[in-house]
Amino acid sequence: MSENGLQLNCTLDEAQKAIYAAIDEVSAELRELSLDLHDNPEISMKEYHASQVLSDYVEKKGFKVTRKVFGMETSFRAEFSDGSNGRRIGFCSEYDALPGLGHACGHNLIAICGVAGALAVKSLIEKKLASGKVVLFGTPSEELLSGKIIMLNHGAFRDDVDVCLMLHPSNGHANYVSLSALQDVHVEYRGKPAHAGGAPWNGVNALDAICQAWVSIGLLRQQLQGRDRVHGIITDGGKAPNIIPDYTAGHFYVRAGDAARVEELKEKVDNCFRAAALATGTEVTLKWRDIGTCKNIVQNSVMAETYAKYLKEFGHDVPSRQAQESAPAGASTDFGNVSHAMPSIHPMFKITVGDDMAFPHTAAFCDAARTENAHKEAITAAKCLSMVAAHVLLESSFYESSKQEFETVVPVNMR
Repeated sequence: MSENGLQLNCTLDEAQKAIYAAIDEVSAELRELSLDLHDNPEISMKEYHASQVLSDYVEKKGFKVTRKVFGMETSFRAEFSDGSNGRRIGFCSEYDALPGLGHACGHNLIAICGVAGALAVKSLIEKKLASGKVVLFGTPSEELLSGKIIMLNHGAFRDDVDVCLMLHPSNGHANYVSLSALQDVHVEYRGKPAHAGGAPWNGVNALDAICQAWVSIGLLRQQLQGRDRVHGIITDGGKAPNIIPDYTAGHFYVRAGDAARVEELKEKVDNCFRAAALATGTEVTLKWRDIGTCKNIVQNSVMAETYAKYLKEFGHDVPSRQAQESAPAGASTDFGNVSHAMPSIHPMFKITVGDDMAFPHTAAFCDAARTENAHKEAITAAKCLSMVAAHVLLESSFYESSKQEFETVVPVNMR
């Protein structure tokens, strides 16, 4: 049959068989890749080994690979296409680790999920069961909440793919996980040094300034909304107790349920820092992240419900949408910005066993991300996500519904 000029040569059942077989065929190889990444963790912007082994692998599988793209040294773009005007599927592979904890966010699993999805869709196109293009984006520096934003700013995703999909391990299954928008600021205060015991009145205390700002932010929390968060650290509090500090610095995060609310909070927090400088006679320098706000994630319900449908076939249920959205995770991801650029989903899949509720960014979760069970669940989730891609390729009405929802939910000025 033909839809919008696309020649479709298979049913969804046939696509499902082909996708599951393609992923099963490479499962053992993906396990080796996952363990390699887990055993050789690299922090954000330093993922040289991970980007090399992943890009080498998909290149050997027939993808056209471009490395060091979109303004990032450890990124890559891998494409397979039949040259038609069919729809274009994007997958993301993350692979950075946490300082001191290794892969305690399970990015070794995210990496292979993206690869699995790309290979599954390639199999459909290669066997002429569908027409179109699949692109795997190797996306560094998620833990700094910057990689995909930098890539977007350099032309990735937009005008390259029609939808973008990725997965993330967690301690539960979810298809509507709610992740916050975020901005961060580096603040510096400059005063005047003096002997703290002999002539403190000759000094201008930069430590007083940052402490005043800390207190003001604490008092501000009384008027914050439920999903608002302001938290930070003092990175430089002075050099010696007998010297009035002439320089102090801090790093603070501002989070909220959506990017518009973050902009509102920025002004309030900014005022706390500036008021502290005025009160103490210091000079203040504020540097908000110049790449822009890390936006909240927008889960496309058309695709999210389809993912859950296939997940249920493996015996896994997800909580209701209301339950998921009423209990936001509090974390953030730079994939939120991708979800503001096109229809996207970012489901979570459970890798912990039984009553083990190990949460990401813990040593226990790092251990869980290396287990055989975690690999099994990653493969299952990748199959379900790949079926979402199959619907996009094979059903024009499915894609148009996804697109219509995106255009309704995401304001034009936030895309």
